[in-house]
Amino acid sequence: MALSTAPFVLSHYVEQAMAEAVFDKLEQDSFAGHIPSCPGVIAFARTLRLCEQELRSTLEDWILVGLKMGHELPVIDGINLNRMPQYEPMDTL
Repeated sequence: MALSTAPFVLSHYVEQAMAEAVFDKLEQDSFAGHIPSCPGVIAFARTLRLCEQELRSTLEDWILVGLKMGHELPVIDGINLNRMPQYEPMDTL
């Protein structure tokens, strides 16, 4: 997916990253989740639903910090958040 063709690039990026999520049931009747392509994005919770919500929140924070700090983020579903934005000339307004 090209960056310029998606109306909600960040939302699509999050959805596609979440589609890669891997969840495991732990011994203490709780769950762990992580996204393999996003190092350090991991969550733990007592239910699968809560684990998914926590993982999404962690992912969103991870993306925002990565963008702010200039970290290289993985390209997911063809979406490259590392590219510099291209601005339209002012006379196009």
